[in-house]
Amino acid sequence: MGDVGGSPYDGIVSEQGLSVLEVCAGAGGQSLGLHKAGFAHRLAVEIDETAADTLRANLGVPVLVGDVADPELWSAPDYAGVDLLAGGVPCPPFSAAGKQLGTSDERDLFAWAIEQAAIIRPRAIMLENVRGLSAPRFSAYRQRVLDRLDELGYVGEWKLLHAADFGVPQLRPRFVLVAMPVEEMRFFHWPEPLPGARVTVGEALHDLMAADGWKYADAWRDAANDVGPTLVGGSKKHGGADLGPTRAKAGWAKLNVDGRGIADRAPDRKSGSFRTTPPRLTIEMAARIQGWTADDHYVFAGRKTSQYRQIGNAFPPLVAEAIGKSISSALRREGEPRSGSFEGMSLHDPVYRALSRSASPLSLDELVAAYNEGSVAAVQQRLAAIGRDFDLLRVDDNGVERYALGDFRGFTGQADHWRHEVVSRARNRIS
Repeated sequence: MGDVGGSPYDGIVSEQGLSVLEVCAGAGGQSLGLHKAGFAHRLAVEIDETAADTLRANLGVPVLVGDVADPELWSAPDYAGVDLLAGGVPCPPFSAAGKQLGTSDERDLFAWAIEQAAIIRPRAIMLENVRGLSAPRFSAYRQRVLDRLDELGYVGEWKLLHAADFGVPQLRPRFVLVAMPVEEMRFFHWPEPLPGARVTVGEALHDLMAADGWKYADAWRDAANDVGPTLVGGSKKHGGADLGPTRAKAGWAKLNVDGRGIADRAPDRKSGSFRTTPPRLTIEMAARIQGWTADDHYVFAGRKTSQYRQIGNAFPPLVAEAIGKSISSALRREGEPRSGSFEGMSLHDPVYRALSRSASPLSLDELVAAYNEGSVAAVQQRLAAIGRDFDLLRVDDNGVERYALGDFRGFTGQADHWRHEVVSRARNRIS
Protein backbone atom coordinates (compact mmCIF):
# COMPACT_ATOMS: atom_id res chain seq x y z
CA MET A 1 0.00 0.00 0.00
CA GLY A 2 2.94 2.31 0.50
CA ASP A 3 3.94 4.50 3.38
CA VAL A 4 1.43 6.99 4.70
CA GLY A 5 2.93 10.27 5.83
CA GLY A 6 1.42 13.30 7.49
CA SER A 7 -0.86 15.59 5.53
CA PRO A 8 -1.15 19.37 5.86
CA TYR A 9 -4.91 18.84 5.56
CA ASP A 10 -5.33 16.42 8.48
CA GLY A 11 -6.92 19.12 10.62
CA ILE A 12 -9.53 19.97 8.01
CA VAL A 13 -10.39 16.32 7.45
CA SER A 14 -10.73 15.44 11.12
CA GLU A 15 -13.34 18.16 11.61
CA GLN A 16 -15.61 16.75 8.90
CA GLY A 17 -15.05 13.00 9.25
CA LEU A 18 -16.18 12.03 5.73
CA SER A 19 -14.39 9.22 3.91
CA VAL A 20 -13.53 8.85 0.23
CA LEU A 21 -12.35 6.01 -1.98
CA GLU A 22 -10.76 7.49 -5.11
CA VAL A 23 -10.07 5.54 -8.31
CA CYS A 24 -7.75 6.75 -11.08
CA ALA A 25 -6.48 9.35 -8.62
CA GLY A 26 -3.60 10.71 -10.68
CA ALA A 27 -1.28 13.10 -8.88
CA GLY A 28 -3.97 14.43 -6.58
CA GLY A 29 -5.78 17.41 -8.06
CA GLN A 30 -9.14 15.92 -7.12
CA SER A 31 -7.66 14.51 -3.91
CA LEU A 32 -6.45 17.91 -2.75
CA GLY A 33 -9.80 19.55 -3.47
CA LEU A 34 -11.70 16.81 -1.64
CA HIS A 35 -9.37 17.07 1.35
CA LYS A 36 -10.07 20.79 1.53
CA ALA A 37 -13.79 19.96 1.37
CA GLY A 38 -13.42 17.72 4.42
CA PHE A 39 -12.96 14.21 2.98
CA ALA A 40 -10.28 11.78 4.17
CA HIS A 41 -9.01 8.99 1.93
CA ARG A 42 -9.50 5.41 2.91
CA LEU A 43 -7.71 4.49 -0.31
CA ALA A 44 -6.58 5.91 -3.64
CA VAL A 45 -5.76 3.72 -6.64
CA GLU A 46 -3.56 4.91 -9.51
CA ILE A 47 -1.84 3.10 -12.37
CA ASP A 48 1.15 5.45 -12.69
CA GLU A 49 3.84 4.92 -10.05
CA THR A 50 5.23 8.44 -10.36
CA ALA A 51 1.83 10.07 -9.92
CA ALA A 52 1.26 7.85 -6.89
CA ASP A 53 4.59 9.04 -5.45
CA THR A 54 3.36 12.62 -5.85
CA LEU A 55 0.08 11.85 -4.12
CA ARG A 56 1.74 10.09 -1.19
CA ALA A 57 4.39 12.76 -0.68
CA ASN A 58 2.02 15.71 -0.68
CA LEU A 59 -1.14 14.40 0.98
CA GLY A 60 -0.09 11.32 2.90
CA VAL A 61 -2.80 9.33 1.12
CA PRO A 62 -2.73 5.50 1.17
CA VAL A 63 -2.16 4.57 -2.49
CA LEU A 64 -2.16 1.30 -4.37
CA VAL A 65 -0.41 1.25 -7.75
CA GLY A 66 -1.74 -0.81 -10.63
CA ASP A 67 -4.74 -1.40 -12.85
CA VAL A 68 -7.69 -0.24 -10.76
CA ALA A 69 -9.89 -2.92 -12.32
CA ASP A 70 -7.56 -5.75 -11.28
CA PRO A 71 -9.41 -7.64 -8.49
CA GLU A 72 -6.07 -8.89 -7.17
CA LEU A 73 -4.91 -5.32 -6.47
CA TRP A 74 -7.68 -4.36 -4.06
CA SER A 75 -11.01 -5.68 -2.84
CA ALA A 76 -14.05 -3.43 -3.30
CA PRO A 77 -16.07 -5.06 -0.47
CA ASP A 78 -13.37 -3.92 1.98
CA TYR A 79 -14.56 -0.35 1.42
CA ALA A 80 -18.29 -0.93 1.79
CA GLY A 81 -20.17 2.07 3.09
CA VAL A 82 -17.54 4.69 2.28
CA ASP A 83 -19.08 8.16 2.13
CA LEU A 84 -17.86 9.01 -1.37
CA LEU A 85 -16.69 7.01 -4.38
CA ALA A 86 -14.79 9.47 -6.59
CA GLY A 87 -12.55 9.37 -9.60
CA GLY A 88 -11.29 10.93 -12.76
CA VAL A 89 -11.59 7.87 -14.99
CA PRO A 90 -9.53 8.07 -18.20
CA CYS A 91 -10.59 10.72 -20.71
CA PRO A 92 -9.30 9.43 -24.10
CA PRO A 93 -12.34 7.16 -24.73
CA PHE A 94 -14.54 10.28 -24.86
CA SER A 95 -12.14 12.92 -26.13
CA ALA A 96 -12.27 14.17 -29.71
CA ALA A 97 -8.47 13.98 -29.69
CA GLY A 98 -8.80 10.32 -28.71
CA LYS A 99 -11.21 9.55 -31.61
CA GLN A 100 -14.12 9.04 -29.17
CA LEU A 101 -13.85 5.25 -29.26
CA GLY A 102 -15.97 4.86 -26.14
CA THR A 103 -16.35 1.21 -25.19
CA SER A 104 -13.81 0.23 -27.88
CA ASP A 105 -11.03 1.94 -25.90
CA GLU A 106 -9.36 -0.25 -23.28
CA ARG A 107 -9.05 2.80 -21.02
CA ASP A 108 -12.82 3.19 -20.66
CA LEU A 109 -13.57 2.64 -16.97
CA PHE A 110 -16.70 4.73 -16.49
CA ALA A 111 -19.20 1.87 -16.60
CA TRP A 112 -16.84 -0.24 -14.47
CA ALA A 113 -16.76 2.51 -11.83
CA ILE A 114 -20.56 2.55 -11.68
CA GLU A 115 -20.55 -1.20 -11.01
CA GLN A 116 -18.28 -0.67 -8.01
CA ALA A 117 -21.13 1.33 -6.47
CA ALA A 118 -23.21 -1.85 -6.54
CA ILE A 119 -20.57 -3.51 -4.34
CA ILE A 120 -19.43 -0.63 -2.13
CA ARG A 121 -22.79 1.16 -1.76
CA PRO A 122 -21.20 4.57 -1.15
CA ARG A 123 -23.35 7.38 0.15
CA ALA A 124 -22.37 9.49 -2.87
CA ILE A 125 -20.60 9.13 -6.22
CA MET A 126 -18.60 11.75 -8.11
CA LEU A 127 -16.96 10.97 -11.45
CA GLU A 128 -15.50 13.53 -13.83
CA ASN A 129 -14.42 13.47 -17.46
CA VAL A 130 -13.90 15.59 -20.55
CA ARG A 131 -16.54 17.66 -22.31
CA GLY A 132 -16.66 15.05 -25.09
CA LEU A 133 -18.72 12.73 -22.89
CA SER A 134 -21.54 15.29 -23.08
CA ALA A 135 -21.72 15.00 -26.89
CA PRO A 136 -24.65 13.36 -28.73
CA ARG A 137 -22.30 10.52 -29.64
CA PHE A 138 -22.48 9.32 -26.03
CA SER A 139 -26.10 10.04 -25.13
CA ALA A 140 -26.97 6.33 -24.98
CA TYR A 141 -23.89 5.65 -22.86
CA ARG A 142 -24.95 8.39 -20.44
CA GLN A 143 -28.50 7.05 -20.37
CA ARG A 144 -27.25 3.59 -19.53
CA VAL A 145 -25.22 5.04 -16.64
CA LEU A 146 -28.25 6.88 -15.25
CA ASP A 147 -30.55 3.90 -15.68
CA ARG A 148 -28.05 1.62 -13.94
CA LEU A 149 -27.72 4.09 -11.07
CA ASP A 150 -31.50 4.13 -10.77
CA GLU A 151 -31.50 0.33 -10.50
CA LEU A 152 -28.97 0.66 -7.66
CA GLY A 153 -31.08 3.22 -5.81
CA TYR A 154 -29.25 6.39 -6.80
CA VAL A 155 -30.34 9.56 -8.58
CA GLY A 156 -27.61 10.68 -10.97
CA GLU A 157 -27.09 14.07 -12.59
CA TRP A 158 -24.57 15.30 -15.13
CA LYS A 159 -23.29 18.87 -15.27
CA LEU A 160 -20.79 20.67 -17.49
CA LEU A 161 -18.67 22.93 -15.29
CA HIS A 162 -16.08 25.48 -16.40
CA ALA A 163 -12.98 25.71 -14.25
CA ALA A 164 -12.65 29.45 -14.91
CA ASP A 165 -15.87 29.98 -12.91
CA PHE A 166 -14.05 28.75 -9.79
CA GLY A 167 -10.85 30.79 -9.95
CA VAL A 168 -8.83 28.55 -12.29
CA PRO A 169 -7.03 30.65 -14.95
CA GLN A 170 -7.99 28.40 -17.88
CA LEU A 171 -11.16 27.35 -19.66
CA ARG A 172 -11.08 23.61 -18.84
CA PRO A 173 -14.70 22.44 -19.14
CA ARG A 174 -15.30 19.23 -17.20
CA PHE A 175 -18.32 16.96 -17.39
CA VAL A 176 -19.19 15.74 -13.90
CA LEU A 177 -21.55 13.05 -12.65
CA VAL A 178 -22.86 13.22 -9.08
CA ALA A 179 -25.21 10.57 -7.68
CA MET A 180 -26.83 9.94 -4.30
CA PRO A 181 -29.95 8.28 -2.94
CA VAL A 182 -32.97 10.50 -3.51
CA GLU A 183 -33.29 11.76 0.08
CA GLU A 184 -29.73 13.13 0.03
CA MET A 185 -29.87 14.19 -3.61
CA ARG A 186 -32.75 16.53 -2.72
CA PHE A 187 -30.20 18.56 -0.76
CA PHE A 188 -27.55 18.56 -3.49
CA HIS A 189 -27.02 21.83 -5.34
CA TRP A 190 -24.37 22.21 -8.00
CA PRO A 191 -21.83 24.85 -6.96
CA GLU A 192 -22.53 28.23 -8.51
CA PRO A 193 -19.83 30.27 -10.30
CA LEU A 194 -17.99 32.33 -7.72
CA PRO A 195 -18.50 36.11 -7.94
CA GLY A 196 -15.35 37.71 -9.29
CA ALA A 197 -13.74 34.30 -9.74
CA ARG A 198 -12.22 35.06 -13.13
CA VAL A 199 -8.42 35.09 -12.83
CA THR A 200 -6.28 35.90 -15.85
CA VAL A 201 -3.09 34.09 -16.74
CA GLY A 202 -1.17 37.29 -16.07
CA GLU A 203 -2.64 37.70 -12.61
CA ALA A 204 -2.07 34.06 -11.70
CA LEU A 205 1.55 33.91 -12.83
CA HIS A 206 2.87 37.42 -12.24
CA ASP A 207 4.75 36.58 -9.02
CA LEU A 208 6.40 33.55 -10.67
CA MET A 209 7.33 35.50 -13.82
CA ALA A 210 8.83 38.29 -11.69
CA ALA A 211 10.65 36.04 -9.20
CA ASP A 212 14.04 36.20 -10.98
CA GLY A 213 13.96 39.89 -11.77
CA TRP A 214 12.42 39.87 -15.28
CA LYS A 215 11.92 43.56 -16.00
CA TYR A 216 9.00 42.92 -18.36
CA ALA A 217 6.94 40.97 -15.80
CA ASP A 218 4.48 43.81 -15.09
CA ALA A 219 3.91 44.53 -18.77
CA TRP A 220 3.51 40.82 -19.50
CA ARG A 221 0.91 40.53 -16.72
CA ASP A 222 -1.14 43.29 -18.33
CA ALA A 223 -0.83 41.70 -21.79
CA ALA A 224 -1.75 38.17 -20.62
CA ASN A 225 -5.18 39.46 -19.68
CA ASP A 226 -7.42 36.44 -20.27
CA VAL A 227 -7.87 32.88 -19.05
CA GLY A 228 -5.78 30.33 -20.89
CA PRO A 229 -6.77 27.45 -23.14
CA THR A 230 -7.26 24.04 -21.55
CA LEU A 231 -3.95 22.46 -20.55
CA VAL A 232 -3.46 19.17 -22.38
CA GLY A 233 -1.43 16.64 -20.45
CA GLY A 234 -1.58 13.91 -23.07
CA SER A 235 -1.14 10.20 -22.37
CA LYS A 236 1.71 7.73 -22.51
CA LYS A 237 0.61 7.00 -26.06
CA HIS A 238 0.49 10.62 -27.19
CA GLY A 239 1.58 14.03 -25.97
CA GLY A 240 4.69 15.47 -24.37
CA ALA A 241 5.80 18.44 -22.32
CA ASP A 242 4.17 21.14 -24.41
CA LEU A 243 0.88 22.98 -24.08
CA GLY A 244 -1.10 20.87 -26.48
CA PRO A 245 -2.07 20.74 -30.16
CA THR A 246 -1.70 23.57 -32.66
CA ARG A 247 -4.95 25.28 -31.72
CA ALA A 248 -4.01 25.35 -28.04
CA LYS A 249 -0.55 26.71 -28.80
CA ALA A 250 -2.15 29.48 -30.87
CA GLY A 251 -4.35 30.37 -27.91
CA TRP A 252 -1.34 30.59 -25.63
CA ALA A 253 0.49 32.71 -28.20
CA LYS A 254 -2.29 35.31 -27.93
CA LEU A 255 -1.43 35.52 -24.24
CA ASN A 256 2.27 35.96 -25.03
CA VAL A 257 3.20 32.46 -23.89
CA ASP A 258 5.33 30.09 -25.97
CA GLY A 259 3.41 26.81 -25.85
CA ARG A 260 6.02 24.70 -27.64
CA GLY A 261 7.57 23.38 -24.46
CA ILE A 262 8.03 23.69 -20.71
CA ALA A 263 10.88 25.85 -19.36
CA ASP A 264 13.30 24.79 -16.63
CA ARG A 265 13.24 28.24 -15.06
CA ALA A 266 11.40 31.56 -15.15
CA PRO A 267 12.67 34.55 -17.18
CA ASP A 268 15.49 36.44 -15.45
CA ARG A 269 17.12 39.87 -15.61
CA LYS A 270 18.78 39.03 -18.93
CA SER A 271 15.59 37.79 -20.62
CA GLY A 272 14.20 39.93 -23.43
CA SER A 273 10.75 41.31 -24.04
CA PHE A 274 7.79 38.95 -24.26
CA ARG A 275 6.88 40.66 -27.53
CA THR A 276 9.96 39.25 -29.24
CA THR A 277 10.60 36.16 -27.09
CA PRO A 278 7.45 34.99 -25.28
CA PRO A 279 8.24 33.04 -22.11
CA ARG A 280 7.44 29.40 -21.64
CA LEU A 281 5.69 28.10 -18.56
CA THR A 282 7.62 26.23 -15.89
CA ILE A 283 6.21 23.20 -14.08
CA GLU A 284 5.28 25.45 -11.15
CA MET A 285 3.48 27.83 -13.50
CA ALA A 286 1.58 24.99 -15.20
CA ALA A 287 0.40 23.80 -11.78
CA ARG A 288 -0.78 27.33 -10.98
CA ILE A 289 -2.74 27.38 -14.27
CA GLN A 290 -4.36 24.07 -13.22
CA GLY A 291 -5.54 25.54 -9.94
CA TRP A 292 -2.85 24.66 -7.43
CA THR A 293 -1.96 27.68 -5.32
CA ALA A 294 1.29 28.86 -3.74
CA ASP A 295 -0.11 27.91 -0.32
CA ASP A 296 -0.50 24.27 -1.40
CA HIS A 297 3.32 23.78 -1.52
CA TYR A 298 2.75 20.91 -3.92
CA VAL A 299 5.80 19.16 -5.44
CA PHE A 300 5.55 16.75 -8.37
CA ALA A 301 7.65 13.59 -8.58
CA GLY A 302 9.47 12.41 -11.69
CA ARG A 303 11.00 14.10 -14.69
CA LYS A 304 9.64 17.13 -16.46
CA THR A 305 7.48 15.31 -19.02
CA SER A 306 5.92 13.14 -16.31
CA GLN A 307 5.39 16.14 -14.05
CA TYR A 308 3.64 18.05 -16.79
CA ARG A 309 1.49 15.05 -17.70
CA GLN A 310 0.42 14.71 -14.06
CA ILE A 311 -0.57 18.38 -13.98
CA GLY A 312 -2.22 18.51 -17.38
CA ASN A 313 -4.39 15.45 -16.70
CA ALA A 314 -5.51 16.60 -13.26
CA PHE A 315 -8.93 17.73 -12.11
CA PRO A 316 -8.46 21.33 -10.88
CA PRO A 317 -8.37 21.27 -7.06
CA LEU A 318 -10.55 24.39 -6.81
CA VAL A 319 -13.36 22.73 -8.80
CA ALA A 320 -13.07 19.47 -6.85
CA GLU A 321 -13.28 21.42 -3.61
CA ALA A 322 -16.43 23.26 -4.70
CA ILE A 323 -18.22 20.04 -5.71
CA GLY A 324 -16.94 18.25 -2.62
CA LYS A 325 -18.45 20.91 -0.36
CA SER A 326 -21.79 20.59 -2.16
CA ILE A 327 -21.72 16.81 -1.69
CA SER A 328 -20.76 17.17 1.97
CA SER A 329 -23.69 19.52 2.57
CA ALA A 330 -26.09 17.15 0.83
CA LEU A 331 -24.93 14.17 2.86
CA ARG A 332 -25.61 16.19 6.00
CA ARG A 333 -28.94 17.33 4.53
CA GLU A 334 -28.01 20.95 5.07
CA GLY A 335 -29.72 23.89 3.41
CA GLU A 336 -32.95 24.02 1.47
CA PRO A 337 -34.11 20.82 -0.23
CA ARG A 338 -34.92 20.95 -3.91
CA SER A 339 -38.60 20.97 -4.75
CA GLY A 340 -40.34 18.76 -7.28
CA SER A 341 -39.60 15.31 -8.59
CA PHE A 342 -36.49 13.89 -10.22
CA GLU A 343 -38.65 12.05 -12.75
CA GLY A 344 -37.93 13.14 -16.31
CA MET A 345 -34.69 14.90 -15.44
CA SER A 346 -32.50 12.00 -16.51
CA LEU A 347 -33.58 11.46 -20.11
CA HIS A 348 -30.56 11.77 -22.39
CA ASP A 349 -31.43 9.36 -25.19
CA PRO A 350 -35.10 8.52 -25.81
CA VAL A 351 -34.22 6.09 -28.61
CA TYR A 352 -31.98 4.07 -26.29
CA ARG A 353 -34.56 4.31 -23.51
CA ALA A 354 -37.32 3.00 -25.81
CA LEU A 355 -35.16 0.08 -26.97
CA SER A 356 -34.00 -0.81 -23.46
CA ARG A 357 -37.54 -0.89 -22.06
CA SER A 358 -39.27 -2.71 -24.89
CA ALA A 359 -39.89 -6.43 -24.63
CA SER A 360 -40.00 -6.74 -28.42
CA PRO A 361 -38.09 -5.17 -31.36
CA LEU A 362 -39.25 -1.70 -32.46
CA SER A 363 -39.72 -0.30 -35.94
CA LEU A 364 -38.34 3.02 -37.16
CA ASP A 365 -41.81 4.53 -36.95
CA GLU A 366 -42.12 3.47 -33.30
CA LEU A 367 -38.69 4.90 -32.52
CA VAL A 368 -39.55 8.18 -34.25
CA ALA A 369 -42.63 8.38 -32.05
CA ALA A 370 -40.45 7.82 -28.97
CA TYR A 371 -37.97 10.43 -30.19
CA ASN A 372 -40.56 13.15 -30.52
CA GLU A 373 -38.04 15.76 -31.62
CA GLY A 374 -36.64 13.66 -34.44
CA SER A 375 -37.20 12.47 -37.96
CA VAL A 376 -36.36 9.11 -39.46
CA ALA A 377 -32.91 10.46 -40.35
CA ALA A 378 -32.38 11.66 -36.77
CA VAL A 379 -33.37 8.27 -35.37
CA GLN A 380 -31.04 6.53 -37.81
CA GLN A 381 -28.20 8.73 -36.57
CA ARG A 382 -29.02 7.77 -33.00
CA LEU A 383 -29.09 4.09 -33.93
CA ALA A 384 -25.66 4.41 -35.57
CA ALA A 385 -24.27 5.98 -32.39
CA ILE A 386 -25.92 3.36 -30.16
CA GLY A 387 -24.43 0.64 -32.36
CA ARG A 388 -20.92 1.78 -31.44
CA ASP A 389 -21.35 0.92 -27.75
CA PHE A 390 -24.10 -1.73 -27.81
CA ASP A 391 -24.97 -4.75 -29.89
CA LEU A 392 -27.86 -3.53 -32.04
CA LEU A 393 -29.99 -6.34 -33.43
CA ARG A 394 -31.94 -5.95 -36.69
CA VAL A 395 -34.98 -8.14 -37.30
CA ASP A 396 -36.98 -8.50 -40.51
CA ASP A 397 -40.69 -8.62 -39.62
CA ASN A 398 -42.56 -9.30 -42.87
CA GLY A 399 -40.55 -6.65 -44.70
CA VAL A 400 -40.47 -4.20 -41.79
CA GLU A 401 -37.05 -3.73 -40.23
CA ARG A 402 -37.17 -3.73 -36.45
CA TYR A 403 -34.46 -3.03 -33.88
CA ALA A 404 -33.64 -4.58 -30.53
CA LEU A 405 -30.98 -3.65 -28.02
CA GLY A 406 -28.35 -6.29 -27.39
CA ASP A 407 -25.48 -6.40 -24.91
CA PHE A 408 -23.51 -3.40 -23.74
CA ARG A 409 -19.99 -3.69 -25.15
CA GLY A 410 -18.31 -1.79 -22.35
CA PHE A 411 -16.16 -3.14 -19.58
CA THR A 412 -18.07 -3.54 -16.32
CA GLY A 413 -15.73 -6.01 -14.65
CA GLN A 414 -16.23 -9.12 -16.81
CA ALA A 415 -13.49 -11.70 -16.24
CA ASP A 416 -13.44 -12.60 -19.95
CA HIS A 417 -13.49 -9.06 -21.41
CA TRP A 418 -10.92 -8.31 -24.14
CA ARG A 419 -9.64 -5.34 -22.13
CA HIS A 420 -7.65 -7.61 -19.79
CA GLU A 421 -5.39 -8.91 -22.54
CA VAL A 422 -4.71 -5.41 -23.89
CA VAL A 423 -3.86 -4.01 -20.46
CA SER A 424 -1.59 -6.92 -19.54
CA ARG A 425 0.24 -6.60 -22.85
CA ALA A 426 0.68 -2.82 -22.83
CA ARG A 427 0.34 -1.66 -19.24
CA ASN A 428 3.35 0.69 -19.40
CA ARG A 429 1.71 2.62 -22.22
CA ILE A 430 -1.70 3.00 -20.57
CA SER A 431 -2.58 6.17 -18.69
